[in-house]
Amino acid sequence: MDTHSHAHVHSHAPADFGRAFAIGIALNLGFVAVETVYGFVANSMSLLADAGHNLGDVLGLVVAWAGAIMARRAASPRFTYGLKKAPILAALANSLFLLIAVGAIGAEAIRRLFHPSTTQGETVIVVAVIGIVINGATALMFARGREHDINIRGAYLHMASDAAVSAAVAFAGFVILWTGQRWVDPIMSLAVAVVILWGSVGLLKESVWMSLAGVPAGIDVDQVELALAELAGVDAVHDLHVWPLSTTETALTAHLVAPGAESTDALLRLARRMLHDRFRIEHCTLQIEREHLEDTRCA
Repeated sequence: MDTHSHAHVHSHAPADFGRAFAIGIALNLGFVAVETVYGFVANSMSLLADAGHNLGDVLGLVVAWAGAIMARRAASPRFTYGLKKAPILAALANSLFLLIAVGAIGAEAIRRLFHPSTTQGETVIVVAVIGIVINGATALMFARGREHDINIRGAYLHMASDAAVSAAVAFAGFVILWTGQRWVDPIMSLAVAVVILWGSVGLLKESVWMSLAGVPAGIDVDQVELALAELAGVDAVHDLHVWPLSTTETALTAHLVAPGAESTDALLRLARRMLHDRFRIEHCTLQIEREHLEDTRCA
């Protein structure tokens, strides 16, 4: 006898960050405009580089917001899970935006390094300090959701790195005022590019991994299999698959060989609760078999 169970235990659905996205986009668009204008006025490559980075982050926030909205769409006959993977694609797009920004900033910084120009240190400092405040405040709005949602974490990392980059730009302004060394500005731009690259590579790796249905970070498949096998009445576990259903939800399918189980319903309830409590797996499809089936593939 085969017993199937399709379970959706208490879901860790993403919180509604619509207000945070709207405020963050508005604040950063305004700051991009200010930073661009004063970047030209102060003839500062580091300000212009940071403006380009911030513009990329605004686009990233828009994409992340769109992904979060799409993830809330109900299932349909064509998309039976809904569009829960949309935030994963949004995170992937964000990482690509960042890589493009790195190339543009790096190229211009190298050009300025060999052809330095005068920079107004005072203007650089004032604008950069404004950036620290705006980017830091925006990052805080996403801080509570960064642990369990790669899409929200991408937005948080963008804004947090922007605050750090603005601090670096302000430091460059102080150095220019103290020393008059014009090479400091393009060098700091290269540092900006390195910071962006460092954050984007990790985001790219994780988003590609999730796009390919890789096991979510923090889940050890061997441990999941061992935990299922240790349930009372279970002799073996096979055809175990774990993959990300969305940026916040994980799915699992498995066959449990349990010839000695007294109650299949009780075993299914126990397995579902264990998967939820220990591994945060909310969507599971379990098949209980009285004996091991050699070929479990669908015809």
